[in-house]
Amino acid sequence: MQAQTTAQFSNSIMQGDCIQVMHGMPANSVDFILTDPPYLVNYRDRDGRTIQNDVNADWLKPAMREAYRVLKQDRVAIMFYGWTKIDAFFDAWKAAGFQPIGHLVFRKTYSSKSRFLRYHHEQAYLLAKGRPPLPKRPLADVVDMPYSGNKLHPTQKPVAALAPLVRSFTLPGDLVLDPFTGSGSTCAASLLTGRRYLGIELDAEFHEAASRRLDRVKERVAKRSSPVLIPTLR
Repeated sequence: MQAQTTAQFSNSIMQGDCIQVMHGMPANSVDFILTDPPYLVNYRDRDGRTIQNDVNADWLKPAMREAYRVLKQDRVAIMFYGWTKIDAFFDAWKAAGFQPIGHLVFRKTYSSKSRFLRYHHEQAYLLAKGRPPLPKRPLADVVDMPYSGNKLHPTQKPVAALAPLVRSFTLPGDLVLDPFTGSGSTCAASLLTGRRYLGIELDAEFHEAASRRLDRVKERVAKRSSPVLIPTLR
């Protein structure tokens, strides 16, 4: 893929391999990355749905290298990860150039699994490229995560948990990238907070669902921003 400007991608969800798509993007072209990549655990939900590339880590280092390259200098990324594979994720982040500067715990009201413990949280690392400025109002590192219902994707994240992250680390009009778009929650959170988005999703079925979802969100935003017409008296 030849290099293209981010304006050609802005407010769209691309279908394809994120490594190839990001490789075709200019360096230092996105303001923030917020993404939930496969956890490398061969996950299968109660309905039998699976996630592509969730079996091995062959894609992990190349994807993180490209994510680091397209992120602007002195900006941050937030990436979810599977705690059982933290060594692989940390190795890929550090090899790409990312520096961990924070850790987030997303507290759930339900247990996604029970073994030695009941699993009541998800987690993500805050990663820096360079020396990003401190946010004016830092968020707590424990965030409530309401249940999304997982209707569009087996690991669908709720917009309510992502929107504060977008607000904290970007300005209106900034471009937010999600290389593993899934159901499009990051893209929806970006659009609803006045940011631009670029999503990339490998699975054609999830890509279609996310694209339809963002079309609905765009309609909501358009209605919300439409001026109220006051009838004149004659």
